[in-house]
Amino acid sequence: MTFRKTMIAATAMVALTAGAVQAGETWRYAFEEAIDEVQGVFAQQFKEHIEANSDHTVQLFPFGTLGESDDIMEQTQAGILQFVNQSPGFTGALIPEAQVFFVPYLLPQDQDALNTFFRESVAINEMFPELYAEHGLELLTMYPEGEVVMTTKNPVHSPADLNEQNFRVMTNPLLVESYRAFGAVPTPLPWGEVYGALQTNMIQGQENPMFFVESTRMYEVTDYITFTGHNNFTTAFMANKDFFDGLSEADQALVRDAVDVAFDYILDYQDGLTERALKAIKAERPEIEVVVLTEEQRQPFMDAAERVEAEFIRMTGDRGQQILEQMKTDLEAASN
Repeated sequence: MTFRKTMIAATAMVALTAGAVQAGETWRYAFEEAIDEVQGVFAQQFKEHIEANSDHTVQLFPFGTLGESDDIMEQTQAGILQFVNQSPGFTGALIPEAQVFFVPYLLPQDQDALNTFFRESVAINEMFPELYAEHGLELLTMYPEGEVVMTTKNPVHSPADLNEQNFRVMTNPLLVESYRAFGAVPTPLPWGEVYGALQTNMIQGQENPMFFVESTRMYEVTDYITFTGHNNFTTAFMANKDFFDGLSEADQALVRDAVDVAFDYILDYQDGLTERALKAIKAERPEIEVVVLTEEQRQPFMDAAERVEAEFIRMTGDRGQQILEQMKTDLEAASN
């Protein structure tokens, strides 16, 4: 472990032990967003259900409290944290098959079909838990966070417009390949560095759901918001597997019930969230340009997605291909 990570872990232990309660147990839960963003809202619903139905207490640690995304994952695997919310975008190096969620144009844009897929997918509910378990993680659920948009300094109507543009991506090999296929220069950066990198023109664009663009004020350092329809941001909620396996049957059922409550709530919560965020952005900065690509304009991006899908299979082999095929079956069922 590097000196920086050692210090983060030490700081985390101090923070985590502060304010522990005597009744029941204290469960520690970190996530990648602010308390009032989607992951934070999910976490609050989970905490509320646990505490209303047991003597346990859930401590919540929003983004930055215990370090970056890789830090909270390491702390969860080490047992310092009991729960973590992290996008497959950041677990791609750990679990390569999870990168399937970054194959462009795989997930549907129709919200009802998307929600049905996340509720009923065999890939999510039966195949992925086995993969996460191999890394000491109990996968409790996955859920969508909203359509991903590009925010850029220059207009984007085709892949040619991304040529030689430095575009921030998560540290995810397949997302790097996606933006390379789209014509950009993919630039992996920790989230904490993105605003400054846009401000200084080190990068010229980034992607995220609209609510996150609004809450992190990305519209202050970019001039165009482009809806390409290429993805919906996915996140995963996990527990340290040794911790979860050590719980009583009653507590395991309590956790799963809390997950179900939070899952249902967060799907309802997202209804209209993109539109509300866009309205807030336009009120704050009326001159920002919003572009919704037509089907014809999206086609070159969709053509590039074929290359990304092939790269996913190359990266993950037979197991990845099986997951991809199962997801396509699940998506077709959800759309019918």
